Amino acid sequence: MLTLLTYPGNTATFSLSPFCVKAAMLLAQSGQPWQREDLLDPRKMPHQKLPVMKTGERLVADSDSIRDWLEQAGMDFDPGLTPEQKAHSRALIHMAEDHLYFHIVQDRWANDTVWPIIRDIFFVAIPRWIRRPISNSIRKSVLRGLGFQGTSRFSQSERHARLEKDLVAIANLLGDRPFLFGEQVTAADLSMGPMLSAMMETPIKTELNKRISDDPVLSAYAERVRKAVPLP
Repeated sequence: MLTLLTYPGNTATFSLSPFCVKAAMLLAQSGQPWQREDLLDPRKMPHQKLPVMKTGERLVADSDSIRDWLEQAGMDFDPGLTPEQKAHSRALIHMAEDHLYFHIVQDRWANDTVWPIIRDIFFVAIPRWIRRPISNSIRKSVLRGLGFQGTSRFSQSERHARLEKDLVAIANLLGDRPFLFGEQVTAADLSMGPMLSAMMETPIKTELNKRISDDPVLSAYAERVRKAVPLP
């Protein structure tokens, strides 16, 4: 049986990491028997990140590599899509994972109002008396990464203006369709849906949280993806 090593979730979501949710949805769609194993410290994992899938013989790191492994085992996550649609799908996946994602990180780790709650959720396994210094050190590293990546270099209004163009594009692409490419879930939905859901799952109402929650098209789409691929 396959084992997905994942960050924990809560009663509302499978995992607080949208990449772990994506990996779980890929496994659920594949029909392969699998189980979850929660980790809080990924430092011994390849790339020092999660998700990671254990196959018995090896560790498959990164949600894209997990998809590749499942496709090599016979799964098709884009049934019926043309080569052109598959190219569009790849672009949408990168929009979700290389742009939307960093706005989630900014909202969770750089917001001083949100951070104390996130700290006690993400680092609950660390004893309280040392939790703050350890988590603050990790937070500083994450914030440096946001600076290197570029998201945190913009003002809040600039960030939201840049993000807004993507959100409008996604809503326009959806139109009256239930999913990005029509009536059935495809690989692009398994990236986009969890990212939009993660924006809404920030434990405090932020501007980003409200932007998605108050959007009838995007919030309903994220919920459809979640219901279309139910997770344990």
